Amino acid sequence: MPGKTKLTIVIALAACLALGPAADSEAARYPLDGNGMWIWYVSQSGGSASVIADQAQSHNFRTVLIKSSDGGSAWSQFTPQLVDRLHDRGLRVCAWQFVYGARPRAEAQRGAEAVAKGADCLVIDAESAYEGRYRAADRYLRGLRARIGHSYPLALAGFPYVDFHLTFPYSVLLGRGGATMNAPQAYWRTIGTTVPTALAHTYTWNRPYDRRIFPLGQTYQDPPDDELRAFRRRSAGYNARGVSWWSWQETGGHEWDVIGHRIHGPYPDPPNDFPTLSEGARGDLVLWIQQLLRAAGERVGVDGTFGSGTIQAVRRFQGDHGLAQSGIVGNATWRKLDDFRAARINWSQRGNPGFTKAMQARIAPPFEVPSTPGRP
Repeated sequence: MPGKTKLTIVIALAACLALGPAADSEAARYPLDGNGMWIWYVSQSGGSASVIADQAQSHNFRTVLIKSSDGGSAWSQFTPQLVDRLHDRGLRVCAWQFVYGARPRAEAQRGAEAVAKGADCLVIDAESAYEGRYRAADRYLRGLRARIGHSYPLALAGFPYVDFHLTFPYSVLLGRGGATMNAPQAYWRTIGTTVPTALAHTYTWNRPYDRRIFPLGQTYQDPPDDELRAFRRRSAGYNARGVSWWSWQETGGHEWDVIGHRIHGPYPDPPNDFPTLSEGARGDLVLWIQQLLRAAGERVGVDGTFGSGTIQAVRRFQGDHGLAQSGIVGNATWRKLDDFRAARINWSQRGNPGFTKAMQARIAPPFEVPSTPGRP
């Protein structure tokens, strides 16, 4: 395994190749800026660096995201040579790994190997297999960060509707030491709704995690042109610095033109609301509130249930910050909580993982957003 120093050098060189000598720290921190395209199989997405680069650049794409591993198994298509050739053509290259949580240490090792091959960022594709796996998420991230450092850009590509996946470990994967970018899979046609509804819901429920959002849209399932344009325009209005698309091999020539054509305003106004949580609420976002309250100095249990202890802690916090002591977490309370950095829970510690079993036993999410057909 490469040492920390060697990894740091590789990462720095990769960033320089991808972004050029004038690259600033902001661009290096957020490689998903601009338009990005996901590649599942290189062999079905042009087949070579030159073809990929020609297609991407002719349609104003700045980033390609290429699958590098599945669970604990590396994919041979993600090589330093491929990354170098795409960098030479001026493209950013992010690796994405599909993770299950059954072998978190092996998944961390595979992620670190992709970083060492020159990836500009690593994207964690975690879906239904990760429901309830808080301990696995914690082990994965601790192992990964130990290998790649704490400043390397990570993104989470997970379910967009936080309130439909109550035991998914968003608070771990987007928390301290986790992903620095959030790329929710806002597949409106898969969810069965419209672009405006999907994005508004996604932004509202992901906003509390305080990570920059880079929405992931779809070209599969043959969305009409007006929906593709609406996704781009609305994302721009929501101040998304970049969007990406699933996936290359399901994108036709006409769709490339639609999603690659430059867009101009005016753009829709962004939603600024946070979700409202109160007595009886359960799930990961309640865990997040409890961790923020702890960071603010409140004594509160971290169990994912909005019960009497949490209500009292919220009221004390509200009183300390000049807010009405309603015990309800709405816009004003979220904005005050956002001043704090959520306390990190060591889910790997013996005796500390009680939340997930209890939560899974008594919570049945009302709706399951399907995984992308054909993945992993």
